[in-house]
Amino acid sequence: MGKFKKIEQGQGLACSALSLLRYASGVGAVVACAIAAPAIAQDSQAGDRAATQENRGFDEIVVTATRSSESLSRVAASITAVSEADLGAGKVQDVASLASSIPNLSVGDQFGVNRIFIRGIGLTSIDLGADGGVAFLQDGAQIARPAAQLSGFYDLQQVEVLRGPQGTLYGRGATAGAINLITKKPTAELDGYVRGTYGNYNNIGVEAAIGGPVSGDKIMVRVAGKYENRDGYGINEFTGRDVDDRDAYAFRGTVLLAPSDDLEIVLSGEYFHEDDSNYAFHYFGPTVAPENLLGSILGGGTLFTVAAASGKKANIRNIYSDQEALNQRKGYSFTGSIEYTTGEWSLKSISSYHNFERFNRDDLDASNVNMFGQNNYDESSETYSQEFVANYQGERFDAIVGAMYFKEDLFGAVRVPLTNLGLLFGLPADTFNSQNYLQQGKVAIDAYGVYAQGSYAFTDKLKVTLGGRFSHEKRRGTGTFEFLGVVPTDKAASWDAFTPTLTVNYQANDNTLVYGSVTRGFKSGVINVGSQNDVIDPEYVWSYEVGLKTSSADNRLQANIAAFYMDYSNLQVGFVDATSVVTTINAASARNYGIEAELRAKPADGLTLELFGTYLNAKYTEFESGDYRQGFAVVDLSGNRLSNAPEFSFRAGADYDIPLSLPGKLNIRGEINWQDRVYFTEFNNADATQGSYALVNAGLRYTADNGGWSAELWGRNLTNELVLTNNIITAPLYSSVRVGSVAAPRTYGVTLGFNF
Repeated sequence: MGKFKKIEQGQGLACSALSLLRYASGVGAVVACAIAAPAIAQDSQAGDRAATQENRGFDEIVVTATRSSESLSRVAASITAVSEADLGAGKVQDVASLASSIPNLSVGDQFGVNRIFIRGIGLTSIDLGADGGVAFLQDGAQIARPAAQLSGFYDLQQVEVLRGPQGTLYGRGATAGAINLITKKPTAELDGYVRGTYGNYNNIGVEAAIGGPVSGDKIMVRVAGKYENRDGYGINEFTGRDVDDRDAYAFRGTVLLAPSDDLEIVLSGEYFHEDDSNYAFHYFGPTVAPENLLGSILGGGTLFTVAAASGKKANIRNIYSDQEALNQRKGYSFTGSIEYTTGEWSLKSISSYHNFERFNRDDLDASNVNMFGQNNYDESSETYSQEFVANYQGERFDAIVGAMYFKEDLFGAVRVPLTNLGLLFGLPADTFNSQNYLQQGKVAIDAYGVYAQGSYAFTDKLKVTLGGRFSHEKRRGTGTFEFLGVVPTDKAASWDAFTPTLTVNYQANDNTLVYGSVTRGFKSGVINVGSQNDVIDPEYVWSYEVGLKTSSADNRLQANIAAFYMDYSNLQVGFVDATSVVTTINAASARNYGIEAELRAKPADGLTLELFGTYLNAKYTEFESGDYRQGFAVVDLSGNRLSNAPEFSFRAGADYDIPLSLPGKLNIRGEINWQDRVYFTEFNNADATQGSYALVNAGLRYTADNGGWSAELWGRNLTNELVLTNNIITAPLYSSVRVGSVAAPRTYGVTLGFNF
């Protein structure tokens, strides 16, 4: 009877947790219950087998994003770690799908440029040379170009996301937060894996890695690679060719040297290549002018006019264009770290070199005629960074001291041939055919920073952390801007900033941490490539946060709650102005505040439930700009929501290991992610928004008893929601039409894996 009583108690805990999910969100509870109910029934049928399972809570997670190794539950900051088990096909499979696991994180591409927003702050400029507000790193080394951040998502041990300004430890580009991809390192034992995926859209994916010792535990190596090839999510209806397809591969080699117990050297090199029609401009319709004003001049059509003529509804996953979407990019990098530990001190050096090139072509006029719409992007970047970090861990006092240097040489060009522009001026169509809209040039960036942070434990429960960083950055731009005339764009500027931080945390008991922090953040000023733009001033933010991290005694229930208030000045905002020129300005000020809650529970053996919810109020407090819907008359935008800042978001997930009478393990999981409406421009107009939506993902996985092989059936966006990830209002020359990007449709597939 005792065994059956234990099972009944487990069922009761599971049902209680599911009731809580149902109370929080009816839709989320349906998903969780649909997954967990048959699992609980299986648990009851399994009888003695289930009763003998180990009663385990959540494993402790160690994170390094705070520049030292700490238990996640004891870090006095809003940080989420995505483990290796949650990465891969059907799960978190790229940067974009991180949003399904991280509160207040929004990710969308901008024609091949990574746009990450945390708490409503991120990359808003559409010009070459712009930087985001989220520091993006791999193994502690910064990847500066947003377009280069879309390549290295494979053979990862963990992904760590810090929310909120990180002005002391990361400095120049972390006013919103920081993301660190941590790759898997070689081990002293031979190990590896091969995973093959086949899915809809003829998706073929292969990921593999092998590593082990060359000389015992003194010299170890690891080699990993990934290949992806699939058909397009849409087509060019004018030519019949795919758009948003993918043909890419990457590989990485890592050597770990451990000549002594206190010295570790890690050297890695990586290469990435992609050549396809990914990241197409999608046409979403007109704004201030009649449909297809440009195309009608030459007798052309758009996706919408052609569909209407056929009595159909336009499918915005497709395009209708005389220009094929082209996407070509490649890059390579080298990273080296040396860590020496002696007594209470740890000294680390991180060196990195990144080389990245891309070319993208799309169609600005969104029609099947060549109406000065061929848009060509060229970008190449060469970066070098060096950082030294020293960690001291004493009985009551801990300290971090560091210095960094960063250098980037950036070249960019945006070229739009002015084919048929003469028609707009009543001149022969080919009057300006030999000319271009062309901005091109170079920007050289030199930055350095020094920082120090110390923590003192006044008692066993009370700790105070105080730190600060001095940052200096200089940018020099050379180039020209050409648009019916040539203008030099040479300019230079430099900035200094001091960003302090203060944190007080109280460890009430072994399972409960309460903290409060004040932090200043700094994002460097910008000189856009070949732009007439004046030098853009830096962004600054003061952030105030309080948080609670707590868990049950057996660690089967965890809760993390954070409330924050952020005061921004000089936010950098980009748009196309009345003269059809890409422009970036400093918005006067904005303030963001909100709350985040993460709940995780293991109410029964093998069953995991997750729930997070966020509230975000992110609005401009002072900002005036020219509105394209009002003839670019200057309007007051104070009170408008920031771009990509949903007021509410929610996630509910369930994961269950179904006991089997046969060897092996069957796991079923599902999740629902709901996001409130977002606006894509500061004007909050109805023609540049994405309404609220929910994405449903699920998977079923069998793993052999020895873990040697596995088979998984998975699906993402199972309800096939059409989601806009970006929406740009183009130049008045193109009647200010709307173009942008869309998220992936319903995808599903099978993944077979072999571990050794």
